[in-house]
Amino acid sequence: MEVTRQNFKDSLSTVCSAIDEADFLAIDGEFSGISDGPNVSALTNGLDTPEERYTKLKKHSMDFLMFQFGLCTFKYDQTKSKYIIKPFNFYIFPKPFNRTSPDIKFICQSSSIDFLASQGFDFNKVFCHGIPYLNQEEEAQLREQTEERRNQQANGLGTPFISPSSSKIPAHVPDEQKDFINKVVEKVERLISNDEKTLDLEPCTGFQRKLIYQTLNWKFAKGLHVETLETEKKERYIQISKVDEEEKKKREQQKLEREQEELNDAVGFSRVIHAISKSGKLVVGHNMLLDVMHTVHQFYCALPQDLQDFKEVTMCVFPRLLDTKLMASTQPFKELITNTSLAELEKQLKESPFKPPQVETAEGFLSYDTAQEQLHEAGYDAYITGLCFISMANHLGSFLTPPKSFISARSKLIEPFFNKLFLMRIIDIPYLNVTGPDCE
Repeated sequence: MEVTRQNFKDSLSTVCSAIDEADFLAIDGEFSGISDGPNVSALTNGLDTPEERYTKLKKHSMDFLMFQFGLCTFKYDQTKSKYIIKPFNFYIFPKPFNRTSPDIKFICQSSSIDFLASQGFDFNKVFCHGIPYLNQEEEAQLREQTEERRNQQANGLGTPFISPSSSKIPAHVPDEQKDFINKVVEKVERLISNDEKTLDLEPCTGFQRKLIYQTLNWKFAKGLHVETLETEKKERYIQISKVDEEEKKKREQQKLEREQEELNDAVGFSRVIHAISKSGKLVVGHNMLLDVMHTVHQFYCALPQDLQDFKEVTMCVFPRLLDTKLMASTQPFKELITNTSLAELEKQLKESPFKPPQVETAEGFLSYDTAQEQLHEAGYDAYITGLCFISMANHLGSFLTPPKSFISARSKLIEPFFNKLFLMRIIDIPYLNVTGPDCE
């Protein structure tokens, strides 16, 4: 299922339901680049310690943007003896929520953009229809700003409802703004005396809008609803409406509900990551250190300086992780698999002694065909990552007495692979141990 800003709200319940019912989840990300300085060989030096590798990736990779997130949920159907899958492909872009919300700066790497373009990646869907997001600190700041505005309104500083008891103190209007404010007052007086219900003022500056709010709040005893709106050209103007007490309460409630909905819209894709985190389900990825780092960095918090702190944050976000590249690189698979790149791994795991997993796409979801290879679409890569995990997990069952053809994502047989993230090209330290000390 392709998910953009246009259908995100309608799809969110489907996504969360798929996460809740799944036995495990597979993820993948596509990025605007990999390294802002060193080439890949320097970025992944074979003599790095885990701390050095983390520091390099944090310094040279986090200013790029993850702008596509793939999620594929896998639920085992006992009656059919196969997994039912639900693939999702999210386009993500940090569109500013309002003028005070974060205006994210990010960089692109020409080779990465060129490569994705050669694979048919649709950049228009990212920049025109990408789902917005906020990390936890940004969300908290935005909610604090909203609450502050409400408190100001309650104290008469920009209140949208004008009543006799609101304020007895006249607003201080600078000399150069008096003519402007007097004309606004005249228009409001005409509105009150005639049969018209609303008055739209011309677009004006933020300072002028503040003076209008304060003046109307002081000057008029009748109930008025005053609200700032935006034109299609993003020019801000004030709309003034006559309201009675009942209408006033109704509009106040509508405004609160609208603000809450807009805040939820701004949090956007982060709600999917929160749902994954809250589920506690096993999250499977392939060579997934960068995927994990970007996910934490974009949707939760800025990455900490210290590797141990990063491990602790990661465990809060993803309690159980499994990296299929590491799994394929260790015993008992190491001697059987000659190439651990995702595409080649998926092909090798169809051949003896492995068995291709039995899967079925849920009704209403687009089926993937591995014969057509849609590599570097995040949803497809997440899907074949899940297939690789199933094949390797089931192969572990062949070592049991008697052998078992199905090994679940909850089996103790796969626990040795939990929370170990593959480290590329490091000679003697194959993985980053998220839940304990690293190899030395």
